[in-house]
Amino acid sequence: MGKIQLPAIFHVVAVLVSAIVITIPATVVVAVPLGRLVTPEFFNNIRNKAGSNCKGKHFYTRRAFLKAAKSYPRFGHLDSVEESKREIAAFFAHVSHETGDLCYTEEIERGTYCDSSAVANPCAPGRQYYGRGPLQLSWNYNYGECGKANGFDGLRNPDIVARDPVVTWKSALWFWSTSVRPTERKGFGETIHKINGMECNHGNTDEVEDRVRYYREYCKQLGVSPGNNIRC
Repeated sequence: MGKIQLPAIFHVVAVLVSAIVITIPATVVVAVPLGRLVTPEFFNNIRNKAGSNCKGKHFYTRRAFLKAAKSYPRFGHLDSVEESKREIAAFFAHVSHETGDLCYTEEIERGTYCDSSAVANPCAPGRQYYGRGPLQLSWNYNYGECGKANGFDGLRNPDIVARDPVVTWKSALWFWSTSVRPTERKGFGETIHKINGMECNHGNTDEVEDRVRYYREYCKQLGVSPGNNIRC
């Protein structure tokens, strides 16, 4: 039987297929579901440190956190599992410090926190914008922008951050994603600077060390090294 001559197009297709096979990456980073990192054990280890009379002990829940995180799918899903674990450890280190291990839902020493120069987010009459939620969201401009991003009126109803268990986590994830994450890869120390820069450069060493203690603890629980530049 004679050799069959294939049309030229088949030779082109064969070459393209060969090129595709050659360019397939040797390794693929597979994202770990957030719930497999922030396990019930991990979350409850934080919450169980709070006293039984703490309002936040029953207000802050893992279920609400995971539901809120669906609005921020990038959280805990960075370019590698190690980076993702460090982000989770850093986030919860600050949450633990700001809330006293998920005890407080609102700032103890309250104030109005109204910046009249923030014309895009004017303060509503009679409202106060003191710290609320896992990262103690503060100031009218943050409440206003956070509300716009998450579907609530943060200027007229700032109390919702301390009353709705899903909104409260969204407020923390919003602030983290917009203000903290852009610098997180510079080290944990830079996240301290973004959350409370007054503590840095010997402003309040005890507060910095408390945050670092939490961060190291959570890195250990997640099985990842803390990385460099962990202080500010």
